[in-house]
Amino acid sequence: MNKATGLILSALAAATLSSTALAQTTINVSSWGGPNHGINTIVWPTWKAWIEEATEGRVTLQVTEDLGPPAAQMALVADGVADASWIFHGHMPGRFELTKLPEFPTFESFSSEVASSAYWETFKTHLAQGNEHRGLEVMAVGVHGPGQIYTAEKVETFDELEGKRLRTGGGVMSDLADAMGVTGVALPPTGVYEAASQGVIDGAMLTLEGLRSFRVAEVLPNTLQVDGGFYRGSFAIIMNPMVWDRVSAEDREAIEAVSGESLSRLFGYMMDVSDRRGVEFAEELGNTFTEASEEDIAMLREVSDELIDQWADKVSSGDLDAREALAFFRDRLSEAADAESIESRVVQE
Repeated sequence: MNKATGLILSALAAATLSSTALAQTTINVSSWGGPNHGINTIVWPTWKAWIEEATEGRVTLQVTEDLGPPAAQMALVADGVADASWIFHGHMPGRFELTKLPEFPTFESFSSEVASSAYWETFKTHLAQGNEHRGLEVMAVGVHGPGQIYTAEKVETFDELEGKRLRTGGGVMSDLADAMGVTGVALPPTGVYEAASQGVIDGAMLTLEGLRSFRVAEVLPNTLQVDGGFYRGSFAIIMNPMVWDRVSAEDREAIEAVSGESLSRLFGYMMDVSDRRGVEFAEELGNTFTEASEEDIAMLREVSDELIDQWADKVSSGDLDAREALAFFRDRLSEAADAESIESRVVQE
């Protein structure tokens, strides 16, 4: 090959690479939770790798932190400030009611990965028809791990909680707090450390991962816990539909194949990892962990059953039977547990 031919081929290769780079679609993700949170170290890097592989590099993700507080994420995506984000449904009371389904206590231990997989199937089969995410593309749904109660002073019974000011974040946890005679204080998880250190709150209802991620173990060293948690929290990973429409049909199909159930599992897996790290951190600090008594659990079951009945009566409409959807979800928990874990496909920074 002579020199002129080589120069021509090099120029063509450079032009091809330049054209490919220009054609690449970047999905701008708004994230919250802090740089060390699992959403930023596990979920986004892994989903990015999956998307780039599935689309042969034509689509990628770019993550920006601190574009807005947790409760503002849906608005940021809907308004086009960000292309995608993750939202906690409890931050928007009144807008999301069907998504309380996986939040009710089950009094059984199961992983968040399993629960998130079962939740996606339930969402797709039952809840999506409620159209609560109108104006948004739902790429995945998920739950955090068992929500427990953390207090500055050690608490061993529910009676000792009465009148205490506990952080709540909406959804079922707020309903339970009201039923238990607790004074709920609405705060994002990022505000718990400061509020507890200043004595504004006596405790918090939060996840085990928050012990480390939000430094809760440093200011609320006592945990009162129930198998499966007092509640779970419902989340979704959402995208602006106008951004989604700009992606080619071929690449949308490829991205859907690595979203949905897989992305939901990934979200739950991240929460499981974060929970383990939270407990280890709290144990290193000498935190105490107290199991709720059988008498208190029996009371919690009664409260939970009443809340489920109220919720189901409120949200059931037309072909959407909330009790049927809840039974579907709980049946899927065992099936999801039998499936292969997402762990081998995870990328961690």
